[in-house]
Amino acid sequence: MASEEGQQHPLSVYFWIWGLLFVLSFFSYMVDYMNFQGNLRWGLILLFMFLKAGFILAIFMHMKWERPALKLAILGPPVAILVLIWLMALEGEYIEETRFEVYGESELEVETPHH
Repeated sequence: MASEEGQQHPLSVYFWIWGLLFVLSFFSYMVDYMNFQGNLRWGLILLFMFLKAGFILAIFMHMKWERPALKLAILGPPVAILVLIWLMALEGEYIEETRFEVYGESELEVETPHH
């Protein structure tokens, strides 16, 4: 019986991605160091996070070399969950705006601690 060899990938691919992950991590830390604020900060943090996760998933977890059906089976459910979370966030904003329109400003008063 002849033994089947597995697919071999050159080590240079792993080293390049490893270096790229260091560069992306550097930029991610620079977002905090440069003290960006608001949506720009969170947008950059999420961008670098998704890029790093994508490279790790594609190269180190060998998803780049898998069949499309397996990719869809593995990546489909998390994408569907993210879409549903996004839809819930949109609905939450709509509900909050509707409550302010119908009921006016909140009548709850924040109590200050007495010293």
